Amino acid sequence: MSQSNSNMELWNSVCITDPKKVKPITGKSYRGSSPQPYWLVQRATETFGPCGLGWGVEIIQQGFQQCNPETMIHYATVRVWYMQGDKRCSTEHMGGTMAMYKTNNGKMIYDEDAPKKSVTDAIVKALSFIGFAGDIFSGIWDDWKYQEMAAAHFNEQANNQQQATQHSQQPQKPQKPKRTENQIFNDALAAIKDATETHILDAAMKKFKGTTYETGISNACRARADQMGWVHAQNNSNQQMHH
Repeated sequence: MSQSNSNMELWNSVCITDPKKVKPITGKSYRGSSPQPYWLVQRATETFGPCGLGWGVEIIQQGFQQCNPETMIHYATVRVWYMQGDKRCSTEHMGGTMAMYKTNNGKMIYDEDAPKKSVTDAIVKALSFIGFAGDIFSGIWDDWKYQEMAAAHFNEQANNQQQATQHSQQPQKPQKPKRTENQIFNDALAAIKDATETHILDAAMKKFKGTTYETGISNACRARADQMGWVHAQNNSNQQMHH
């Protein structure tokens, strides 16, 4: 892979936005779409790890700016840091919110959440520099065909995750514990003791031939053959013992 392509790996892995997590921009003089901020927090956690460990946010500067007697804005500059291997990386951006202003009908509006909104705005913009919601900020989101592609992308991911979850929840067949040689020998003795056909004795002699259990199996076969009157089986066990 070329260096230019490797530089885009992180960007390409996070740039597609789920259409279900996009909202129209309101309260601005322009129209557009914006990714849901808390979904971007989730995406960053999926990509880097828990917030505070694999990534995080630092407020560098914030404050209020009086524009005129009836207008005040809140501004915030944040740093978003994230880990790439053992390297700590970061990007910075600024956000702003109208904290006090007069509406067209002369009503004064005071937004107590302005600081929070400014910080959130700055976080979203900083994450966009890494590639998060890159399709929206690069301007390709407005194409409805692209939105269909993005929806298909996340539907496929959801289906794959559901299948993986279902597979992990399926009951696993318990593994039978491996029997020891002594257990196998005892099971064979029990089968010989209750044998109703001579082939059971022949199979036991064949299985244990050349092992330390051969004599015990041969004696058991001879005893069962005598008990059942199987002369042929008794002869076979005698022949296998002397070969």
